[in-house]
Amino acid sequence: MTMLSRLAFSLLLTSPTLALASGSGENTLNLTDHWVGFTAIAIFGISYLLVMAEEFTHLRKSKPVILAAGVIWALIAVVYQQNGVDHAAEVAVRHNLLEYAELMLFLLVAMTYINAMDERQVFEALRSWLVKKGFSLRQLFWITGLLSFLISPVADNLTTALLMCAVVLAVGGSNTRFVLIACINIVIAANAGGAFSPFGDITTLMVWQKNIQTTMGPVDFWSFFALFVPSLVNWLVPAVIMMFAVPNEQPAGGGEMVKMRLGARRIIGLFLLTIATAVSFHNFLHMPPVIGMLTGLAYLQFFGYYLKKRGARNINAGDPLHEEDPIAFDIFNKVARAEWDTLLFFYGVVLCVGGLGFIGYLSLASELMYIDWGATNANITVGLLSAIVDNIPVMFAVLTMMPDMSLGQWLLVTLTAGVGGSMLSIGSAAGVALMGQARGKYTFFGHLKWTPVIALGYAASIATHMWINASMF
Repeated sequence: MTMLSRLAFSLLLTSPTLALASGSGENTLNLTDHWVGFTAIAIFGISYLLVMAEEFTHLRKSKPVILAAGVIWALIAVVYQQNGVDHAAEVAVRHNLLEYAELMLFLLVAMTYINAMDERQVFEALRSWLVKKGFSLRQLFWITGLLSFLISPVADNLTTALLMCAVVLAVGGSNTRFVLIACINIVIAANAGGAFSPFGDITTLMVWQKNIQTTMGPVDFWSFFALFVPSLVNWLVPAVIMMFAVPNEQPAGGGEMVKMRLGARRIIGLFLLTIATAVSFHNFLHMPPVIGMLTGLAYLQFFGYYLKKRGARNINAGDPLHEEDPIAFDIFNKVARAEWDTLLFFYGVVLCVGGLGFIGYLSLASELMYIDWGATNANITVGLLSAIVDNIPVMFAVLTMMPDMSLGQWLLVTLTAGVGGSMLSIGSAAGVALMGQARGKYTFFGHLKWTPVIALGYAASIATHMWINASMF
């Protein structure tokens, strides 16, 4: 019986029965035909509609999913207690919380480093240099695209896209046509660059930290770099086509040069050292990568202490130390500036999807997609879904299903989930952010006109992966 027919049949039942199944050492209830299951789906659906409407309602996306997560698990707990299964739901929700905590702390360290580099004017210095050089619009199209592709694997795709968009607006802001095409190119390049690095996107980080084992070995840190060429193809195919629509004009250069503040280069070095520490903890010590990242946060804390003491020594007698001082540095200000809405949104998604999985719906979806359709078709569909729904819940659902796939298939779903969101402006955080930054110039429908070209790059990247990494399948 298909999932839809099961749901339709269950609506006719006024008192559905509960099936007990053994799972993870505890008795679990099959609630897919129960009113709690239907209610949970409805709650998650409504909350996600509110997330998608954030641009219009100005309701932060974390709020509805956090509420939905609490209500879903409360309903699950009530039914479990009524059926005398007291601890299964508790064990399941603690497991989800552990997964969230590892990812949240990892992202918090990465965001803190990015904020520290931003405060030391690393990104502003790069932006001012590009503006000052006076490149042509077509040159700027390629430079911003290439930098987006190369920076996003280390930083995140959102920060990279915002930086490159600032360059585009500063140089060609009056040319609406150029801004639109350049922003589309930046979104594609940033998403593609993030797909071949564990640090480039939340979804790749989720796959890496899951420590997935396949018949060809684990999906470890170095496995992701097999996606470099497919990711490059994903960006280059639409970029080459869009290039001919870019005006071949020479904008006026100018603008003041911005210098990086004291310690900027050393913070960049500490960030790279932190990444190396996280990889070493995972690969050599078999510890969670988050332990290495938190160790790396200590590097920044000690360096911040050094800058603070140095700033104090450089202040004239009687002048108080204030936060605008170019030398002073407070690590906790950088932690406070992390994207807490994103981190809390991630919490809501993990708990909501975990709840639906505990109810039993993800098992049904896994059977439909990965058994009936086949892994390749299912993974391509995951990428298409991520253009409409954020790739975080889509990827977390796949990881919760944990289908038995080869290394090549796990890399395929990592690729598609990472780059599929480029097909629509609302499909990735980078696209949504740029619609706000370049309001009126980069729009949903302006991006939609180029969707067939972007889809061509999507198909080409999948074909490239299945060709050059054929031995992994």
